[in-house]
Amino acid sequence: MRYRTFGRLGWKVSEVGYGMWGLAGWTGRDDAETRQSLRLAVDLGCNFFDTALAYGEGHSEGLLGELVRANPGKGLIVASKIPPKNRVWPSRRGFQLADVFPPDYIRSSTDVSLKNLGLPAIDLMQFHVWEDAWAGDDRWQKAVADLKAQGLVKAFGISVNRWEPANTIAALRTGLIDAVQVIYNIFDQNPEDELFPVCRDLGVAVIARVPFDEGSLTGTLTANSTWPEGDWRNTYFVRENLLASVERADRLKPLVPDGSSMPDMALRFILSNPDVATVIPGMRKEPHVRANLASSDAGPLPRPLLAELKGHGWVRTPTEWSQ
Repeated sequence: MRYRTFGRLGWKVSEVGYGMWGLAGWTGRDDAETRQSLRLAVDLGCNFFDTALAYGEGHSEGLLGELVRANPGKGLIVASKIPPKNRVWPSRRGFQLADVFPPDYIRSSTDVSLKNLGLPAIDLMQFHVWEDAWAGDDRWQKAVADLKAQGLVKAFGISVNRWEPANTIAALRTGLIDAVQVIYNIFDQNPEDELFPVCRDLGVAVIARVPFDEGSLTGTLTANSTWPEGDWRNTYFVRENLLASVERADRLKPLVPDGSSMPDMALRFILSNPDVATVIPGMRKEPHVRANLASSDAGPLPRPLLAELKGHGWVRTPTEWSQ
């Protein structure tokens, strides 16, 4: 495992972290299997774990708290998120801060997460949605400053709405936001245009999420893929999106290097960009943990392949199904 500096905070983080949504919010999960996979990740050098209060309504946080308490002295970094009070993902233009992140709710939600985790402090707390129209509002600014001053939260971040990477730049310029979590992968390369240069200038750490485009960049989806009732992917991979995603993923398959795989190529594309501090694939099974963490050891992709993958960027805008 290789490690990178987490922006101006200076933390040394594993460049492949652990995304914990699928451990509590998707179908097919198993807590015993989850615990084994989390333990294996720690043993293999992973030290950055990203969860959220909304993942299983605190269940994912509980699993992470167990892991941290069972591994004292290993420097595991805990990142969680405050869900929008109105429970609408993503945020939409015109939403008011008072309805999404009122100051008392920021504090109370953090208290709930601390209780779920069973920890005295959270390393990185993030807003789970964002509207940059709120950037200058001193109500969230004071709530953030107070939580930091009280030692309950060490750093604050924003998880940017899907396909809106620039919808956080004004907040970053306040100096109160230490990290930004954004969708960045072979298809979604737009953060390179505006967001990443600002993060470089300000020393804001970049967390790359959705490295496999919710599964299409694993190369395993087909035009007939379905999921059990209640699985979130049924609402994301509507027919329009599923067909387009499979078609584009199929074009990438001939580019996979010998001895590699689509997921490995997808992760190494992201890790080839030094602007990224860590990438957080979801991992529910031990083979996935071993394979994804091994992508760090493999190093960046060859320059000719990177140049070819640049041509597979997919400019998308938010739609009804792009939660």
